[in-house]
Amino acid sequence: MDNLIKLYDGGIYLVNGSEIVEEAERERLTALCGRQVDREEAKKGTMAYSILKAHNTSNSMEDLRLRFDAMASHDITFVGIVQTAKASGMKKFPLPYVLTNCHNTLCAVGGTINEDDHLFGLSAAKKYGGIYVPPHIAVIHQYMREMHAGCGKMILASDSHTRYGALGTMAVGEGGGELVKQLLEDTYDISYPGVVAVYLTGKPQPYVGPQDIALAIIGAVFENGYVKNKVMEFVGPGVSSMTTDYRNGVDVMTTETTCLSSIWRTDEDTKAFLEEHGRGEDYRQLNPEGVAYYDGCVFVDLSSIKPMIALPFHPSNTYEIDELNENLEDILAEVEKEAQKVSGGRASYTLRDKIVNGKLHVQQGIIAGCAGGNYTNVAEAASALKTGSCGNGEFALSVYPSSQPVFMDLTRKGFIADLMEAGAIVRTAFCGPCFGAGDTPGHNGLSIRHTTRNFPNREGSKPGNGQMSAVALMDARSIAATAVNGGILTSAQALSCWGDVPEYHFDKTVYERRVYQGFGKAGAGELIYGPNIKDWPKMSALTENILLKVCSKILDPVTTTDELIPSGETSSYRSNPLGLAEFTLSRRDPEYVERAKEVDRLEKARAAGEDPEEALSEAFAAVRSIPGFEKLNALGTEIGSVIYAVKPGDGSAREQAASCQRVLGGLANIAREYATKRYRSNVMNWGMIPFQLAGEPDFEVGDYLFVPGIRTALDGDLKEIPAYVIQDGTVRELALSIAPMTQDERAIVKAGSLINFNRERKGL
Repeated sequence: MDNLIKLYDGGIYLVNGSEIVEEAERERLTALCGRQVDREEAKKGTMAYSILKAHNTSNSMEDLRLRFDAMASHDITFVGIVQTAKASGMKKFPLPYVLTNCHNTLCAVGGTINEDDHLFGLSAAKKYGGIYVPPHIAVIHQYMREMHAGCGKMILASDSHTRYGALGTMAVGEGGGELVKQLLEDTYDISYPGVVAVYLTGKPQPYVGPQDIALAIIGAVFENGYVKNKVMEFVGPGVSSMTTDYRNGVDVMTTETTCLSSIWRTDEDTKAFLEEHGRGEDYRQLNPEGVAYYDGCVFVDLSSIKPMIALPFHPSNTYEIDELNENLEDILAEVEKEAQKVSGGRASYTLRDKIVNGKLHVQQGIIAGCAGGNYTNVAEAASALKTGSCGNGEFALSVYPSSQPVFMDLTRKGFIADLMEAGAIVRTAFCGPCFGAGDTPGHNGLSIRHTTRNFPNREGSKPGNGQMSAVALMDARSIAATAVNGGILTSAQALSCWGDVPEYHFDKTVYERRVYQGFGKAGAGELIYGPNIKDWPKMSALTENILLKVCSKILDPVTTTDELIPSGETSSYRSNPLGLAEFTLSRRDPEYVERAKEVDRLEKARAAGEDPEEALSEAFAAVRSIPGFEKLNALGTEIGSVIYAVKPGDGSAREQAASCQRVLGGLANIAREYATKRYRSNVMNWGMIPFQLAGEPDFEVGDYLFVPGIRTALDGDLKEIPAYVIQDGTVRELALSIAPMTQDERAIVKAGSLINFNRERKGL
């Protein structure tokens, strides 16, 4: 793929939207522009700059304090967000807030627990003035595309795949704490992000879909962190070679690059999309200024991209399907090695046994969600399967249109009947196949999916119970080609049926009849609580000196949020903080919960006035051997647990990856770096300290870390924070640091949580 995608080594200037000039080419830049160009001024020429400026409430574009136009959450996150905001003094939703029910859609696990969450959501929309989308009506991101995204807007949502850049909207996926701040009419505070141009040229081949383009980009930029926490700005003539529906499918996958947000230039097709959805007034043309400076550039030749596959266990594990088929034994052997690490010896998983007569046989295909369930993707799959068959063998295909309006139009045009006649199962809008709560394949099965993510156990298997399967990501077109071929992995290039899709017609009747539109109508009724909906437990304020016990040490290159708190089977406990916390690190370090609980019991006893001296006599004796701490007061020293991971937080925005640690008494994380801003924000919003350690950790599980003067350190530059490792009675120094924090973030950590911070300042 080296010739398809080029990453520029440094910054570039984009002149007139078409000429890329590298930073070193000053003479060429001057000749093209007819003047000397100032880089700082050219930075203001990006689309991202103008949108961020319009939403910034501070006096500085270096330190942004942003307010959003709308927000969205789904039924795994909105209960906790509303509970947190309520505990913080919220009286009403001050901006349009959409509560969708697309994750805990099926009420098949835990009795009525999931439906109780839905009823809570409806009652919250009525009480606080929200917008409520019932189960099966639409997945969160499709609804926001159809009803809220517009050119120049910003939207915040509690789901990592919040991306509406193809509609001219800068959208950000964050943990619930950041949404709570907006509900309290506070701001989203970040330093001005880097902006990277994604320059598209050429036109996709008819058999190439949006997932193919997205996977090619992810494979090029994820591992090297090229766009990490930056804005990806899609420019160049190739943008207009794709329909807006198609662009949406590329855009939603930018989350897997670890970028902060995305924005695309808009055109007549964007306008047509918004007009079709009854929102023509939300269109305006977005383009970079005549000269725009970018911190990097991803150059993509769309015409050269071929059908792609991302093998387990990450969207960046990418190959061209043809390349994979030519090297099955070697490539699959490497995946099997990774599977052994994932399972930890608790389950076996093999792939090479699925090679029959030189062909790879897969067991399942899924086309679903905000990435795969779009109208164009499903229509193309149906065209491939028209008069064809999925067969009556092991392979099975399921298709989930992304919303009821999409489903209705596909039905009216005959595509749904074509899919059903071919043997595909067509279901309603549901995100389950994306996070492991739907269509779990059998043990040792391989599922190919046009969904967003293929992390371990995203298909719902449980290695801890000896059952393991895995997911490879592909485009709907190649999944359909594989289905036509009876489950033999097949590139869409093998078929010639692509590109004949009639225009989509949006009918919002179902939304008018089923969606509760309550924005601006706060005050109707009270919250409805099911028995599994619990308030957040109380959390203590940070003390000046803290004693941390290392309760987990993870040396994997990256630790995903799915490993910190599993998706899938835990969904029914998302509204029960203590119940959910029992699953923390269960797939990665099953002993962690009991270790953390043991520490938390000591802290709760200390907070109740019981001196921890006797229980921790060796640790405190070691601390008192440190000069200056001979008379340390044990009763005034907070005790908590800490997790070390090299690079934690890749993946989901779910705040529970951090809140579950906090509920179990977590006081800090230590990392070489944090995989995403959203996970680090979650850590801070739940009152934990996001420490960083430059070198290798020279401490083990069971050791203690003493961090003196941490409240005072939080008022400083955070670059050098002295700490001490207590190991087998010996003491040695440890140099920690913390990346820059805003003043509010420092105050939140000191208070012990965002809830405490808000209650204190409101006098509650």
